[in-house]
Amino acid sequence: MNTKKNIIIDCDPGIDDSLALLLALQSEEFNVVGITIVSGNAPAAIGAQNALKVLQLVNRLDIPVYIGAEEPLKVPFESAQDTHGEDGLGNSQIPPVTSVQPKTEAVSFIQKTLQQNPGTTVFALGPLTNIALALKEDPNCFAEASRFIAMGGSYLSHGNCSPVAEYNFWCDPEAAKFVFSQNLPVSIEMVGLDVTRKIVLTPTILEYMKHTDEQIYQFIQQITQFYFDYHWEHETVLGCVINDPLTIAYALDPTLAKGFNSHVEIATTGISRGQSIVDDHNFWQLPNNSYILTDVDQTAFWHLFLSRVCKAEGSQLSQVLPQLLEVRS
Repeated sequence: MNTKKNIIIDCDPGIDDSLALLLALQSEEFNVVGITIVSGNAPAAIGAQNALKVLQLVNRLDIPVYIGAEEPLKVPFESAQDTHGEDGLGNSQIPPVTSVQPKTEAVSFIQKTLQQNPGTTVFALGPLTNIALALKEDPNCFAEASRFIAMGGSYLSHGNCSPVAEYNFWCDPEAAKFVFSQNLPVSIEMVGLDVTRKIVLTPTILEYMKHTDEQIYQFIQQITQFYFDYHWEHETVLGCVINDPLTIAYALDPTLAKGFNSHVEIATTGISRGQSIVDDHNFWQLPNNSYILTDVDQTAFWHLFLSRVCKAEGSQLSQVLPQLLEVRS
């Protein structure tokens, strides 16, 4: 009996998106039916090529990649290539994949897959443009979806591209606002900066990867050095925050994070552009539309990530992880 969960990963690779893809692809619980690309960390065409590079790394070029929205719904597009490098992968200059080409019509793929495969889980790791367009064309396309897990927003944490906004929602605030306003039949599971900021890939963890899977280590080392330098220069963080893999890890093991249900609205203009406003005191008395993660078990995350992505041995990890994380608060 095939018990694998069908999933769609809508993303904007991007360094941390690529790490999230690796975790999903290396997890037997998931059947990745397709990867859809939105402009965000890098323009969509670059992001699609980066997804293919990840697929090639793990010999999964059989999985289709679809290019979607190249521009936000309304605001001008501003990439995060200052953070992720001009190639979206830390200026690593990994050779392009030429044996397979990305497809087009990502929005149609999302709609058809959700219709034909009830119980599919959708991960949204980039701006919500593709998701918004799918819902605008077919408001009922998520009727049979199992879960909708989005990396984006923040509750009490400060932003990462403005004092209050997380990049994915800031990049296309109209799309985020539209998706949160649709009263989806599944709650939006919001994996925001409150929990993702606690997932820091440190030089120590990266060094440990060298002793597990050399090929995976080389790839991660290549794409994250630029990210390390950016985090040190702008946030005095020794390492790099990897936001997106937490969405995958949380779906694999819901016990490693927890939060609460609330109604969330997204601001679209002015100094609060992209802010996720969480009505935690029920002032608006509106139905809950989101489950907002607020706490995460860093040790559980790294145990899962390193065992899946780097094939680290379980008993060794239990011994090593306290050393790897001892400087983390």
